[in-house]
Amino acid sequence: MSERGALRTRLDLLAREVAKFGVVGAMGLLVNMGAFNLIRHTTDLPVVRASLLATFIAVLFNYVGYRYWTYRERDKTGRTRELTLFLLFSAVGAVIENGVLYLATYGFDWNSPVQSNVFKILGIGLATLFRFWSYRTWVFKTLPPEEAPPPAERFLEQRRPSETVEPDPVRN
Repeated sequence: MSERGALRTRLDLLAREVAKFGVVGAMGLLVNMGAFNLIRHTTDLPVVRASLLATFIAVLFNYVGYRYWTYRERDKTGRTRELTLFLLFSAVGAVIENGVLYLATYGFDWNSPVQSNVFKILGIGLATLFRFWSYRTWVFKTLPPEEAPPPAERFLEQRRPSETVEPDPVRN
């Protein structure tokens, strides 16, 4: 395969990965925002605490989607390590996501329902960039490439034992 063809293949694989990550993330966004608004309007929890709880619910939802769909071909041998790193990087993402909401709510006093939703979505967007990088780099590790098959010429050179040709005594 040419260098250009290899680059094209890698870009195609990355595009599929980003699309799958985006689908799971979009569903996680719906879970996160639905839980956030449900908690916010049915309880007396402050905005950022309601957001943290909703983020936690979405993180659990997303793990299942990422593990069993987006990154299903990736290494599955170290589940404890994988889950630990996933939760660690998700916590950092939660700090990014809810830090934006905290700053808007308590730093600028922008805490109407519309403002809270806008800044929560903005925080989710920033945290998603970090999560994509960290999950694909550290959490869902790629498997080592399988041993490359021998070139086609080698196949033609190989013969089965039943196909070996005895030397012709008349010609020698």
